[in-house]
Amino acid sequence: MLRERSRERGNVTATGDLAATCRGLVKIYWSATGEVHALKGIDAEFPSASLTAVVGPSGSGKSSLLRILAALDRATAGMVRVGRRELSALRWDQLQRIRRRGIGYVFQRPSDNLIPYLTVEAHLRTAARIRRPLRRPRFDELLEMLGLGRHRDALPHHLSGGEQQRLAFAQAVVADPLLVVADEPTAELDSETAWGLLSIMRSLAGRGVALVVATHDPTVIREADRAIYLRHGAVEAEAREDRTLSVIDADGRIQIPPAGLRLFPDRRAVIRVEDGGLRIDPP
Repeated sequence: MLRERSRERGNVTATGDLAATCRGLVKIYWSATGEVHALKGIDAEFPSASLTAVVGPSGSGKSSLLRILAALDRATAGMVRVGRRELSALRWDQLQRIRRRGIGYVFQRPSDNLIPYLTVEAHLRTAARIRRPLRRPRFDELLEMLGLGRHRDALPHHLSGGEQQRLAFAQAVVADPLLVVADEPTAELDSETAWGLLSIMRSLAGRGVALVVATHDPTVIREADRAIYLRHGAVEAEAREDRTLSVIDADGRIQIPPAGLRLFPDRRAVIRVEDGGLRIDPP
């Protein structure tokens, strides 16, 4: 059970257990062929001190959701709140301040997170100078925690892929953020290296950070505190406390898992309310 807490992280404050919340989140992209509805009314909560996996096939809306949570993009409609700040009501310069102090972001490819000519320690000092944390960063403690202490003077090309991703996470948390968002951080790592990075993510969650990770990695999904499953831009199911729950949206719609859809080839069903329960049968 998560402990109740109220914390100030940069320009955002978390009260209780929640670091971020989405309600009715919609994202529409316009292209030459028309509208693309990437997110269709997402409702989700992201607790502090926890690791949440966002799972779904390509095109399910994972990256769109993460970019909005990280204040890198705006929703077309709906509400997203990080701490007590409602992001859709903010100007771009205000979003930038929140990104700097309250939110960390880790890209999928290790090299996309790093500057080739900066050493490991210089990456952290540069990130701290840009993010301007409220408390003086403990660089030595952070480097040792992430297993980078002996590489402090190394350039990125001297690090392994796993070490580069650990440095990316170190940059993301140097300002003591409320929320860290990572887009498939283990995708380009071997299983042993990915497991080591997962241990780092668990350690960061144990320090109170909310981590939201888009992933296809079954190990990350299994070890996460919660998993949110997206399909066609909507929440299909949510797994927590060893249970997987189907999600009913505000209009009463529910997504049937792909295995269940085979029972309804003509996409018609008979729905009955019986003995306090709901039964769905083919016609």
